[in-house]
Amino acid sequence: MLTIRGCVLGTLTTVFLLPCTAWTQQAPELLDKPAPPKAQQGMGGIAGGLGAAPVYDEQKRPITAGGFVEKGAVVFQDITKTAGLSGWTHKMGTPQKDFIVETNGSGVCLIDYDNDGWLDIYLVNGSTFQALDGKEEPPHAALFHNNHDGTFTDVSAKAGVQNDRWGYGCSAADYDNDGWPDIYVNNYGKNRLYHNNHDGTFTDVAEKAGVTLGNWSPGSAWGDYDGDGLLDLYVTGYVHFDRDNLPIGGSKAVGYSFCQYRGEAVNCGPRGLQGEPDHLFHNNGDGTFTDVTVKAGVEDKDRYYGFTPIFVSLKGDGKPDLVVGNDSEPNFLYLNKGDGTFEDDSYISGFALNKDGREIASMGIAAGDYDNSGQVSFFVTDFGDDYKVLYHNDGDANFTDVSYKAGVAQTTIPFVGWGDGFLDYDNDGWLDLFMVAGHTYPQVDQHDWGTTFAERPLLFRNVPDGKGRRFEYVPPVKGTGLAMVIPARGAAFGDLFNDGKIDVIINPIDGPPVLLRNVNPDHHHWVEMKLVGGPKSPRDATCATVYLKANGMRMRQDVLASGSYISANDRRPHFGLGDSTDAGTAEIHWPSGAKEMVKLPAVDRIFTITEGQGITGALCGGMPCAIKEAAGKPAAPDSPR
Repeated sequence: MLTIRGCVLGTLTTVFLLPCTAWTQQAPELLDKPAPPKAQQGMGGIAGGLGAAPVYDEQKRPITAGGFVEKGAVVFQDITKTAGLSGWTHKMGTPQKDFIVETNGSGVCLIDYDNDGWLDIYLVNGSTFQALDGKEEPPHAALFHNNHDGTFTDVSAKAGVQNDRWGYGCSAADYDNDGWPDIYVNNYGKNRLYHNNHDGTFTDVAEKAGVTLGNWSPGSAWGDYDGDGLLDLYVTGYVHFDRDNLPIGGSKAVGYSFCQYRGEAVNCGPRGLQGEPDHLFHNNGDGTFTDVTVKAGVEDKDRYYGFTPIFVSLKGDGKPDLVVGNDSEPNFLYLNKGDGTFEDDSYISGFALNKDGREIASMGIAAGDYDNSGQVSFFVTDFGDDYKVLYHNDGDANFTDVSYKAGVAQTTIPFVGWGDGFLDYDNDGWLDLFMVAGHTYPQVDQHDWGTTFAERPLLFRNVPDGKGRRFEYVPPVKGTGLAMVIPARGAAFGDLFNDGKIDVIINPIDGPPVLLRNVNPDHHHWVEMKLVGGPKSPRDATCATVYLKANGMRMRQDVLASGSYISANDRRPHFGLGDSTDAGTAEIHWPSGAKEMVKLPAVDRIFTITEGQGITGALCGGMPCAIKEAAGKPAAPDSPR
């Protein structure tokens, strides 16, 4: 069996430039002795004949667009239209998806841009070659203002954040410590840094700041890696896409190779295409940034195909470490040494590869302490015909692939996974798991391959398993949010209605967004926190860690500026409390290194906690309330369910 860069060559004679496949023509003698089928991974998926067996439901529909049940738990409902979001449409290239730049879709960021205590929604849009050439109106990104009544209003034109470039990811953070969140938008082409003007508008300062880059950088993350109280910026690079040398199958640009999926011609890449390097920018404190990638020890020398990066303190010490999901290449894990540099622990930690020693097509990354061990684990989405990987943190930033043991492997194999998140949807104190999906090749709908271009999301409930935890698949009930079949890409998770329920906003490719409201019937209690850093921490407390001791458990949440698939979730740590009416005590590890204990006076509240000052504000039933009032009886939800 001939292998190249960890990818198994089967019996095919055509060259495939598919992710996690660097195919070359096999010697004739190898054709007489085909290798046994083995699932391969990558955004390009499996070459014909090498995929996993297709899975169908009782109606003979591919499981990616079927498997619905008549009765069961109704967890999410689609409220896109009533919320006022259905009029906006994502667009990326042509429906045929002739080039990889047209397939990956865009992210979505949750951001309280006007500091009114309610999350707003920023949806990144794509573009077309016609728009880039000035031959048609470019698609626009959308900033939807939260009206506090279950509806949203598109204010993107007024806010100045329409981004008429070819957009991919976004991240949200207060990089200049002025108390107002800013937005970084990743593009094919120059990136944007939208500075918040405090009046509902933004100004693109990326050129002045020195963080535009220029080719294709899909993801970004914020974290104060050197402890100076200022947020620094990490940007991933994907493919170097050259419009003057388009990667067309059989052309010189791809070495005269052909690009196929199961024998069908598809777009080429990323395998076989030149990559773009990652960059780490140090915040100079004067509105500018300096590229310190090499100096800090995070140089992407091989130009891996980077997607989602996350700064998170794996040891809860306020020093942000860095994880990066690479498409069809080993993942990165950089440990913060505390001296302005990182140590590459990608392979030693176990995060670079899956349990079989294979790289995966890492698209989305969910970060969370799902077993309440005090350690952050990662769930990483992958291409179809391969299982999605749950990396359990065994302590000291050592990870083990427990996907099969935890119950998330087999069910996820047919799906092409993108955005994902750990969320406690039923507020029982244990983080559950949500993943959105959608294929990259529209050609799959023309064949009986057991898969579809549009796919439904997956939800797993966290349940006990002896002394440990596992995830139990939640079947999709007809007519509910889990039964929606869409070509999903970006997804973000947060309490959009300030009622203590975690909702999901999805940014599909070539269509309207989807807002899934959490309507789970549980009556469990909860608590959330908005953290404000002190003079030695970033103002928005990015990378702070909160341990909450309540309901007989010690739970952990982190303040993160990025995650899922090139997106950004609700920054407020959220804890489910079950039936407990005692909100417990929060142990906060601030980015400055300071530790603070705060007794929370009541459940079902959103508390503002300022470093060194304790509780400085609260929301009761979604409305501002005095601290004394916040300590009273639990408030009724702000809107009926």
